[in-house]
Amino acid sequence: MKSESAVPMIEQLDLRGVRCPLSWAKAKVRLEQLERGMLLQLRLDDPKGARDLPKAAEAEGYAVLELERESTEWRIVIQK
Repeated sequence: MKSESAVPMIEQLDLRGVRCPLSWAKAKVRLEQLERGMLLQLRLDDPKGARDLPKAAEAEGYAVLELERESTEWRIVIQK
């Protein structure tokens, strides 16, 4: 019997309109609620948050898997 690799669950959090540092505070609360290995996809439109949030996540021990700019918004995927 073949074992299938588990696909990580992806939670989404829309932070458009939320400015840094509040965006990181909200993301951190959500990350703390996730189980290890789960992913959190963030959408934000604050350039400061897009710059600072990945650094803050890595400083807390989370893995930033993606950081992509889409016009005036950013998409960030973080793994717990």
